[in-house]
Amino acid sequence: MTVRRIVANIAAEDLSAAQAFYGDVLGLERLMDHGWIVTYGSVAQMNLQVSIASEGGSGTPVPDLSVEVDDLEATLARVRAAGLTVEYGPADEPWGVRRFYVRDPFGRLINILSHRD
Repeated sequence: MTVRRIVANIAAEDLSAAQAFYGDVLGLERLMDHGWIVTYGSVAQMNLQVSIASEGGSGTPVPDLSVEVDDLEATLARVRAAGLTVEYGPADEPWGVRRFYVRDPFGRLINILSHRD
């Protein structure tokens, strides 16, 4: 047996609110829309991972999702332009990532990160 995909599911009443954050801010594509479920993602290869944590690192709470981006500063600018509040960071972490936390429209804590070269 081989696991082919892991999908994060977020319960929400207003699915249209997802477009502003996951589509417009993060630039993900709407891959599927059945009216009761909308899936955002990328046709690019994504790594398969699941993390289990007792804290989020550096004394932060465990985020609901972690999203790795190729340009953290550009993503941070989009988050700020959208009027979203950065709850942590941006911070250069000792394990080699630069990251910040923001909440999506459904209150989920999102860890946005990029690996430092």
